[in-house]
Order: sequence, then structure tokens, then C-alpha cells
Amino acid sequence: MRVAGRTLIAILAGLIVATGVTAVPYVRTAAFLLDLAGVDGGVRRWIPIAPVPVDQRDVDVPTRDGAVPVRIYEPQTDPVPTVVVFPGVHGGGVDAPRLVRLCGRLASSGLRVACAPLPDLRQFVITARSTDMIEDITGWVSRQPDLAPSSRVTLVGVSFAGGLAVVAAGRDTLQDRLAAVVAIGGQHDLHETLRFLTTGVRSDGVQRTPHDYPLAIVALTVAPRLVPADQLADTEARIRAFLDASLDDGNGFAHGIPIIERLRAEVPSRPEPSRTLLRAIVDRDVVTTGRLVAPFIGTLADDPGLSPSRSPLPTAPVFLLHGEDDTVIPSTETPRLAADFAARSPARVEILLTPLLTHAHFVAQAPPADIWALIRFWRDVRQAADTGR
Repeated sequence: MRVAGRTLIAILAGLIVATGVTAVPYVRTAAFLLDLAGVDGGVRRWIPIAPVPVDQRDVDVPTRDGAVPVRIYEPQTDPVPTVVVFPGVHGGGVDAPRLVRLCGRLASSGLRVACAPLPDLRQFVITARSTDMIEDITGWVSRQPDLAPSSRVTLVGVSFAGGLAVVAAGRDTLQDRLAAVVAIGGQHDLHETLRFLTTGVRSDGVQRTPHDYPLAIVALTVAPRLVPADQLADTEARIRAFLDASLDDGNGFAHGIPIIERLRAEVPSRPEPSRTLLRAIVDRDVVTTGRLVAPFIGTLADDPGLSPSRSPLPTAPVFLLHGEDDTVIPSTETPRLAADFAARSPARVEILLTPLLTHAHFVAQAPPADIWALIRFWRDVRQAADTGR
């Protein structure tokens, strides 16, 4: 993540304007965002808040579907609130560089972090089993006196795990266990998200070109209905290889490009209908891929465990953050989720649509007003999390 000079200047200007005791939460939040961006010089040196040293340990957390590896990031300060972070669809585990950076920076800002990549999402599959695991892992962490002395934690879900986290947070087992819920770029209704990915039309009628990566994930999920049984294993393996090569840490780098080029070169040797599907995916042809998978998405999102729109909603404070022009999960999903909360839950809900995010990535620059909106939003998240000390 890169932050341009004018963005840093805007942050600094705002910090200068903010004075007195009320400036402290803003300064702390700005320091965290700069640390998250990897900025350790220039403006960051002027902010007198040093990152807290962090210790790490790995634990296996029991769930109804087996143990899940979770990494605990423990800041060397006390007392600290606890957040449980669930990343989205990504093949990497607890050692994935972007996840290590996110959880490490959260911890160095004074938060105890339990980082839990989920097995199905690591296999590029969106299932209600992941929602169950979010419920089980969050509940387990909240019951550990050394991890959550107050028995309450903040639940954070990113991308598709954001929507799943909101569903899990609404279940009875977590009602008294949450200081706050944070969904970053999450879905309100998976049906609407899949409709956007296959047609490029958002729920407000606006046309956008969807990102090819989540569309390939949808194709992987419905592959058993797209190709005959004798082609399925090979097709799924090639789609997974494409997804692995297209990860943040692979696409555009030396080890990602050759894999995709090899997959492209081998497409002509595949039998139909696998050949047509694989060609569309490897060529990032979202129109053809969307047309191929669209007839089979109808039942894919029916499970209420995949969509907050179909599930009970939490009553803990909820913070919804979304990139304005998100082409993975359209930003129209977050205002719809906020409206759903207004109709069905007494929870306090704070929402921010920002140009500073694409999907789950910060972008280079934005007007000062947007910088400050993000600082205020994350300050409020932190204050809510602090109630779970």
C-alpha cells in the first residue's frame, strides 16, 4: 500500500489543526494508518507515538469442524483490547505477507490480535462452514482469560469474510461477547454480489466492469455444473493455479506471471467445455466468464449463513467500511446493509464509503476531507474496541 505525498501532507495539516486533549485519538489513528501504509519516515517521524513491540505465538483453535491455526499478536503493553481478524478469500495462511503486515500493524498500535485465515476461504470457496468457524473461533477467543480478560472482543471481517462476520455476530452465542463488529468491503446479500460479478450491474443500476479474480472464484465453485466429471479435477486444479498466481503477492511478480502464461499456453490442449471456461478465466474475460457461470449461481447464495440480509443481525456497535468504486463486492452493498440494520436491529451503525479503498486495499491519495473521514471512522472503531479491554 502506497500513500502519496499530498495524502501525508493532508494528514499532517489536520493534525496541526487538531489541538488539545481531543487530538490524542486522532494522532494515534493517523499514526496507525501511516504504519499500516508502511510509512516510517517523513511525516510519520513527526508523530510522537512509537509502534509498540509485538510478540507472536500460534495456537490451534477448536471448532465444530476441526481445529483452525490462529496466530496471536500480543503487544507488549497492558491492558489492551482484543480483535479477531478474519481475512477474505486468499490462498495464504497466517504467514501471507499482506496479512502479517495488517495484523502486525494492528498489534503495534496497541491491540491484541487473533488472526484466523479460514480453511474454505483459503481454498477459494465461500461456504456457510466459514461462518460457523467465525462464530466458534470468536467465541473461543472471548472465553480465554489471557486473551480477553473482559470476555468481549472486536470482530473484524475483510471482503467476503466481512459479510460472514456480520452473520456470525448476530448469533446468540456471541451476543454478549462483542465490543464491536467491523466489516471491510463485505456483502449484504450474496445474490446481489454474484449478480454484479456475472453482469457488471450494481443494485443501483450503475454499470461497472467486475474484477476477474472473484469471478474466477465463482467459476471454481460452480465448476461441477460447468464441466463433465472426467474434466472436473483438471479444471479445478487449473482455476486454483490461476487464483494462486493472481494473489496480491503473486500477480505481476516473477513467480506469478510464468504460471499464468503456462496456463494460457496449455488451454488449447484442454477438451471442451473446459477449454472455453479456462480460456475466459486465464484471459480475464469477465464477460464470457460471467455468461458461462450466470445460469448456475441461483442456488449458490441461498444459504442464510452467507448473507446478513437473510440472517439475524447483531446488536453490538457495527462499523461498515467500503471502497466507493469496489469492483469485487460493489459498494452499494454497504448502504443496503446499513438500511437493513436500521430496520431490524437497535445496533449503533457507522458507515463510510471512501475513495481511499479499492476493495480491501488502500489507494494512493484522496482529498483531505476523505482522509479525515477515514481517520474519524477508525478512531471510532478504536474507541469501541477499547470498551472490550
